[in-house]
Amino acid sequence: MLGKKGEVMATPTSAPGDVKAILGKGSEFEGKLRFEGTVRIDGKFRGEVHSEGTLIVGESATLDGDVVVNSAVISGELRGNVKAKTRVELHAPAKLFGNMETPILVIQEGVIFDGHCQMTKEGQKPADKSKSIAPADQSADKSKNSFEKRP
Repeated sequence: MLGKKGEVMATPTSAPGDVKAILGKGSEFEGKLRFEGTVRIDGKFRGEVHSEGTLIVGESATLDGDVVVNSAVISGELRGNVKAKTRVELHAPAKLFGNMETPILVIQEGVIFDGHCQMTKEGQKPADKSKSIAPADQSADKSKNSFEKRP
């Protein structure tokens, strides 16, 4: 279903948990993707993805853009930032080039992840790091002492 110009919206047409829409291998699309439920991308997608559902990025997929979803299962290549409310799973041979924010992260062996990850509880904002991290000279002293030989 097409929404505004360049915006695709998947509509709920089947039971919960079923894939609502598929961008198949060999397909290309550019724009904004908004959906409910689960959507699978196996082709090329460039743009933004926003959903309260699950995004599946198949092995043959390339996605170039930012993703904001409830959960994501990535096996293909994604270049952009990912923000997931509940979890992100990176399955081999996934390649993620971008930053990630999620409370639960699963990374299989063989995955390439080049970016930063911020893990917070669902709905919690990241903590102020300046209060929780000791100055560099204090932390160095603590680690130095922890490796000293005991008499």
